[in-house]
Amino acid sequence: MPRQQPKTLVFTILCLSFLACSGEKGNNGAPQAGAQPGQQAGGGSPAGRSGGGRRGGGGPVPVVTTKAESKTVPVNIPAVGTVEPVTTVMVRAQITGQLSSVHFREGQDVKKGQLLFTIDPRPFQNALQQAEAVLARDTATARNALQQKERFEDLFKRGLIPRDQYETQSAGAAALQATLEADRAQVDNAKLNLNYTRILAPMSGRTGALGIHEGDLVRANDATPLVVINQVAPIYVTFSVPGRYLGEIRRFQAQKPLAVEARGQAPLAPGAQAPPPPTPTPFGQEVAPGQGATMPAKPGLVEHGRVSFIDNTVDAATGTIKMKATFDNGDQGLWPGLFVQVTLSLTAEANVIVVPAAAVQPSASGQFVYVIRQDRTAEVRQVAVARQFGEEMIIARGLSAGEEVVTDGQLRLTPGAQVSIAQRGGGPGDAGEGGRGGRRGQGQRQGQRGGFQ
Repeated sequence: MPRQQPKTLVFTILCLSFLACSGEKGNNGAPQAGAQPGQQAGGGSPAGRSGGGRRGGGGPVPVVTTKAESKTVPVNIPAVGTVEPVTTVMVRAQITGQLSSVHFREGQDVKKGQLLFTIDPRPFQNALQQAEAVLARDTATARNALQQKERFEDLFKRGLIPRDQYETQSAGAAALQATLEADRAQVDNAKLNLNYTRILAPMSGRTGALGIHEGDLVRANDATPLVVINQVAPIYVTFSVPGRYLGEIRRFQAQKPLAVEARGQAPLAPGAQAPPPPTPTPFGQEVAPGQGATMPAKPGLVEHGRVSFIDNTVDAATGTIKMKATFDNGDQGLWPGLFVQVTLSLTAEANVIVVPAAAVQPSASGQFVYVIRQDRTAEVRQVAVARQFGEEMIIARGLSAGEEVVTDGQLRLTPGAQVSIAQRGGGPGDAGEGGRGGRRGQGQRQGQRGGFQ
């Protein structure tokens, strides 16, 4: 009997070790206390989310909701436009001479007919006096020749002189009359050159940088203009829209003038670069973003104008059509060369269903929203999005006005899950900021909007 005690002791120790290992393995496989429903290893997968929703041990899922609204929404086409002057005039001298004075400052607004430059008039005054003296001399000569012609005519009629002598005198008088006409033309040309010494503004506008200064020699029709004047009130904004919208644009323009809004961009901080967000079109599609402005407009700039020009050709290279809008620009907020964000308003759609962009979620089968039923359970509803307007989605079908949709907390929802309203938004776009679903909805909204509407 004493010989069997060591074997019994070893067997007991082995059994205790096996039981201890089995207990540790069972504890590792059990769910941890306090875990949220649906939060498992790899909880981001759809399988993990649906499994947690079916257990439902954690109570209702907190969400943020709002109600779908029926409202009137404008139909706009966003674009990037360039401000252009209606008229640009390059002022050049029409005579050669020394510039004696400049009567304006660079960048000054001038009126039509205002004196801009004066060229030394003395050489042209002398030329005018010389032409007038020649005209006076030839006038006296012509008067004498005319009197001689009258005497010769009387003698010829009385038969006292031959015909050839009379005709010679008549031709000489006629030649002197032609000389008088040439002299008068010389006088007029001299007066015109003297008038060209005063260079006047051909139109009202704003002057640019001076190309010449007092004391310089200016030449007639020089390649370098003295100054460039741009008409800035009214002013054009040129922009391009996809050619596929040409039919709608022409149809709505036939009904009334199309309104255009130009919105300036705030200046960037030193060294900062503007992000290139995609630009939404009126039908929910995205086009390439426009280039950033090298000279952005002043912040808060909003100008309103009307479409005044539609090009007669769609650009085959880009598939766009060029348009121009005319703005009064009384405060000169628009400046030639600026890049502005343009919104072309076509019409307004009445009684459309609108929800915040954060409520619409993507899936493999299309876009959907979570609708809250009367019993406070979530229902997955497939929807068709017509287009996006700012931070709102316009629903073509799938929703009715007044239905309650989830705008935040979608990641923890499953079909049929009980929900609790954490915070109710006051309308489209008023969702709170709690939960991962809300953060994802905000990111999606920021990525989809182009900043124009």
